[in-house]
Amino acid sequence: MTGMLTRPGQHTTWRWPVRAARAGTAVGLAIDAYVHFDLASTYAESGGAINEGVLFRVEAVVAVLAAVAVIASGRLACLLAGLAVAGSALTVMLVSRYVAIGPIGPIPSLYDPVWYQEKLLAAFAEGAASVTALAGAIVTGWTFRAQRTARSSPR
Repeated sequence: MTGMLTRPGQHTTWRWPVRAARAGTAVGLAIDAYVHFDLASTYAESGGAINEGVLFRVEAVVAVLAAVAVIASGRLACLLAGLAVAGSALTVMLVSRYVAIGPIGPIPSLYDPVWYQEKLLAAFAEGAASVTALAGAIVTGWTFRAQRTARSSPR
């Protein structure tokens, strides 16, 4: 217990990089959500219960929820959720750009072989959110491990 009192702020060195990673992740996810909400009506033209417009709206809502969780909490689990949302969105975008998979059950074919301004913006935002979420998760994990090791070691 006295070891903790003699070294206050030992793990505060990583506070600003983690905050920057959280902010970068949240901004990337917010841009992703904006683009998906904006394009949802454009892609809602095809019929069926599940069309690309519905998928775009779901992606936008999930991105907003992940961004809010990353900013509000900043826990490792929230950063990993942000990484999962941004990384999966970027993966689906890249696969649907270069591979014509076709419809899978009720999900329509997502093949869209064209790059345009909003798609590029979403791709860069998802990539940046993925990188910053991964960096924040790594630093948060290191800090958590160092704090746990410092608490458990006798002084």
